[in-house]
Amino acid sequence: MLALTDLLFRAAGLGARGPGSRHAPLVALTFDDGPGPRTPALLAVLAVHGAPATFFVTAPACRAHPGELRALHAAGHQVEAHGRWHRHALLLPPWQEYAQVAWHPRAGQRGPHLYRPPYGGHSPLTRLLARRSGRQIALWDVESRDWTAQPAAQLAAQTLARTRPGSVILLHDGPQVTPELLSALLTGLRGRGLEPVTLNDLRPRRIGLREGWARLRGSYGG
Repeated sequence: MLALTDLLFRAAGLGARGPGSRHAPLVALTFDDGPGPRTPALLAVLAVHGAPATFFVTAPACRAHPGELRALHAAGHQVEAHGRWHRHALLLPPWQEYAQVAWHPRAGQRGPHLYRPPYGGHSPLTRLLARRSGRQIALWDVESRDWTAQPAAQLAAQTLARTRPGSVILLHDGPQVTPELLSALLTGLRGRGLEPVTLNDLRPRRIGLREGWARLRGSYGG
């Protein structure tokens, strides 16, 4: 059951919000794990390029860095949920996973309210709890791999090579390399005629069988 859950909902992502239309020259830059000490540098790069982004934040990071959270809102970026704790769903008992999924930094505001599970991880209950909480699970189709030790230029080139119209790019608010990577990435996207937008403006579609199969092949080296 756990292996099937991993295949269908994390790796394939079936039913989650994924890429947008492949026919419009739009992409979404998304950042997990913030806000934090690196947030001001990311905001500065985004401001220079006039680019909006979507930040998936955690409850502990919001408590630790309220000024940075306010700065995200003030700059007009989209702010969504990455969990009450940054823990994989399989490490949480059901009552804690419900609290994990239900927490949202904009819970009292107008939706939609997106939730990106830490590590993309799912338990057999994750989708049910998301529906019960009024959350839409949002994944990605391109990883920047900014958590590795590779230089920014190499990461940017690899990320751009996998990016297509409609792509949702996963970055992280924390690694030292990410601001430099972001700058190179934005320059490369604009050079290809791709415009960064928020996830709301990208209008991510639900991942179906074809997109899910492509994700599975990418996840497992197919």
